[in-house]
Amino acid sequence: MGLATVSGRNGMVTAPHSLAAEAGLSVLRDGGNAVEAAVAVAACLAVVYPHMTGIGGDGFWVIHEPDGAVHGIHGCGGAAGAVSLEMYTGLEAVPFRGPLAANTVAGTISGWAAALASSSGSLPLDRLLRDAIAHAEAGVAVTAGQAAIAAAKGPELRVQPGAYAATFEPAGRPLAEGEVLRQPVLAETLSRLCTEGLASFYSGGLAADIAADLDALGSPVSAADLAAHVATRPEPLTVAIKGAQLWNSAPPTQGFASLLILALFDRMKADAADGFDHVHGLVEATKQAFLLRDRHVGDPLFTGFDFQALLDDAAALDALAREIDPAKALRWPQPPQWGDTCWFGAADGEGRVVSAIQSTYFEFGSGLVLPKTGITWQNRGSSFRLAESGWNALKPYRKPFHTLNPALARFDDGRVMAYGTMGGEGQPQTQAALFTRYARFAADLQDAISAPRWLLGRTWGDQSTTLKLEDGFVPELYAALKAAGHAVERVGPLTATMGHAGAIVRHADGRLDGATDPRSDGGVAAW
Repeated sequence: MGLATVSGRNGMVTAPHSLAAEAGLSVLRDGGNAVEAAVAVAACLAVVYPHMTGIGGDGFWVIHEPDGAVHGIHGCGGAAGAVSLEMYTGLEAVPFRGPLAANTVAGTISGWAAALASSSGSLPLDRLLRDAIAHAEAGVAVTAGQAAIAAAKGPELRVQPGAYAATFEPAGRPLAEGEVLRQPVLAETLSRLCTEGLASFYSGGLAADIAADLDALGSPVSAADLAAHVATRPEPLTVAIKGAQLWNSAPPTQGFASLLILALFDRMKADAADGFDHVHGLVEATKQAFLLRDRHVGDPLFTGFDFQALLDDAAALDALAREIDPAKALRWPQPPQWGDTCWFGAADGEGRVVSAIQSTYFEFGSGLVLPKTGITWQNRGSSFRLAESGWNALKPYRKPFHTLNPALARFDDGRVMAYGTMGGEGQPQTQAALFTRYARFAADLQDAISAPRWLLGRTWGDQSTTLKLEDGFVPELYAALKAAGHAVERVGPLTATMGHAGAIVRHADGRLDGATDPRSDGGVAAW
């Protein structure tokens, strides 16, 4: 039997690793709210899912409060003050791995601090990080997915300076499925955060250790860069569709694209889930959204484009929708965006719903594991362009383009839905697939995630821009998409290529429904 939608009333957590979901639920049971539970999940994922996320990365939050207010948090770091094009002389692009890839401040911890400061929670930090610390100290069994990624990426990671090999290959080889990964140095760092405070990541003794390691390993990120970092609170972008209001993160994330896809599809005809009109329509809406995204989305201080104005302009959205041919595919030569991450959600009995996402970008980030702290540092800055000016150009303190985007919806009938996925280029597409199945075609929540998916763009380690589809659609769909001009590539059964999605729905009467992705190691925990 497949997974089934989980229901509860007092609280719920969904995460791509079951231990993280359980950590969040235990916080809810102890009287914590959804934000506190989400911090516990985030910390636990940093330990049990280190190939996808960690405290050396960035994070974004969209929070729906019990009174209906919606706000966002960006724990997103900028480029080091010392970066320059000269630093990359002889290179055509920022490397994906190594010290020159570790060129931005990690903002995740600042996001936790900002979320907790806004939450009126009462549990101490050592309670929120308790399970994460325990799993780091005692160890956790390596999952099949983690073992496969560690084996595939080991050759490019173990050669990096730092403690990657000592941490993740203690026996001189990648850990196999079922073997125990222990991270005592990271456990000590998490404990220090509890005693020294989350701000110590950016100033104080912990920050000094982080900066010293980064300097010794060749990263341009300095103690001054850490000290200057702060989380920000830009208003989430929002758009109205039939029956619901949608929210997602503002730039530098691609949340704009996720919202635009759904706004355009809302204007299109489709009679059934996963039929030609549904899949073709969303793929073509994705193309229109990505064309605008790739021209304009980046550090909001360096763009004059008004994203919210477009989302508010029904006539402009109508015009964009008319650009979509309902029968033929637009040629698609655009390069894909990369990245892997962890989305997670939490809801409490008071009506608070959290949609959150954090990442070190590529699997194991830059590959730099800091010896003194056990932190795996992100390579988010590898998305910068080595250019003097223009979109996403590498400049000191500039924030890079982010694939991360946590989604949230409030329906006219009072339901609130938090949803999202990992998957880089696939994030907006998977969000669109699961949301439209659930909201437009009334699919069961778990079925909306478990059903076969598609991806226009990259696969693991492949710069392909084909339209990839899992097995399980009706046979006629593959043929119809190909006939319409899509470069159809069948990728077999359910695969992590399509992301690790999840969702929580809070109904107007307080009932909670949750779902996780069979493509992940995830779970839904509820009471």
